[in-house]
Parts: sequence; structure tokens; C-alpha cells
Amino acid sequence: MSLEILRLPVLHDNYIWLMHDAGSGETVVIDPAVAQPVLDAAQERGWNITQIWNTHWHPDHIGGNAQIKAATGCFITGPAAEAAKIETLDRKVSEGDTVMIGEHTAYVLEVPAHTAGHIAYHMPDEPLIFIGDTLFAMGCGRLFEGTAEQMFTNMQRLAHLDPETRVYCAHEYTQSNGRFALVAEPDNEAIKHRMIEVDVARSNGEATVPTSIALELETNPFMRAKDAADLGARRAAKDAF
Repeated sequence: MSLEILRLPVLHDNYIWLMHDAGSGETVVIDPAVAQPVLDAAQERGWNITQIWNTHWHPDHIGGNAQIKAATGCFITGPAAEAAKIETLDRKVSEGDTVMIGEHTAYVLEVPAHTAGHIAYHMPDEPLIFIGDTLFAMGCGRLFEGTAEQMFTNMQRLAHLDPETRVYCAHEYTQSNGRFALVAEPDNEAIKHRMIEVDVARSNGEATVPTSIALELETNPFMRAKDAADLGARRAAKDAF
């Protein structure tokens, strides 16, 4: 695979993703919370930042846009429905639009609920998805601007992706999500087994993402919710957990 993906931990628990295509020399930054660590990481590797892809408007996903653009002249793509909140956008995309890195195509999926215009970037040929704050390892985003029905629809849609799809989410929430998952599904042996691995990884300071669609189908109580009401109840319980 000509695509190389770098995970860059910033702030308290954010991950910025840098995707480099050796064939074209392009580098895309996904959801830059801050700028300088991104610029430093690219410089260290000799990567030329040509694009930024934003999934939603929250400041910890767009905070680095302006500085990175000023330093590199990169082109910024983000959700059309949230363009009023992301002043740095050069292109506004919606469901069914495509973006490119070199010869690799990503398809825009609208996945509202965490924010009203949240999008994801799906690359089925890899296969991978940059999902922002919609799906987490063993969790989902809070319903800040949307409904349980919307999030349930998102979960069902993601469940139909290739099970081997790598899921690049934007936060290291796995351990806290897993603790809730153990309560939500106390008889789920897959969650118990996964949490042993997660606890070891975190105790060693290791990341637990990307995850995969297959793993989330086994262990994520929100992907496993039977309907929107069930998901809503689980989300409310998680919010108070």
C-alpha cells in the first residue's frame, strides 16, 4: 500500500491523522486540533502537506487549520452543512462527494448526530474510514446536535462496511468506553477479553486505535444496540457513567 498513516497524539486525548501517499507525494491531515505538532511531524518525515480534511466543526478538530494553511498553502475540505462554523474551508462537501489523495479516492458519508453536519471519509479500496467523533472504539460520540435515531442509522450504516475496514477515530477513549461496555453487556466475553488487552496497552502508554468494523461489531454496545431507543438509553447511561 502506498498510503502511510501517522497517528499524532495531541492535547489530552486527541489524535490527529496524517496520511501520506508516496506515489504522489501528497499528505493529508485529518482533523488537526493544533498546528505545530503537525508541521513538525511532516517536516521530520519530509512530507509536503497538501490538504486538510475536516469531519466536523468542533475546535479540537479544526483548531490547526489556519496555521497549517498559512505555513503550507494546503487545500481544506470539510462538511458543507457546517461551513458557517469552519471559516477556513476551500471546498464544502456532502454525501456522495469524493476527495482524492493522489490516485486514491475517499467517499464522503454524512453521519450526523454528534454534530448536525458531521461527515466521514471512507476509502473502500484500502479499506479504511476517518470517522471523527461518530464511532469510537467501544463507543460513539455524544449526541450534542442530533438524535439517537440518527446515531442508530450511522451505526447500522457502518456495520455494513467491509468488516476489515480500519476505523480511524479522533480520540483515545477506549478504556473508559470499555468500562461502560462491561456494564452494558456484562455477559459479552469478547468485551472482557478486549478490555484485558486495552488495559495492558494503556498501562504501557500505547494507543488502542485504529480499530476495525469487525471488532466493533463484537464489542461496541452502540453498534450492537437493537434499535434507536436502545442506543439512546445506552448513550444516556454512558453520559452519566
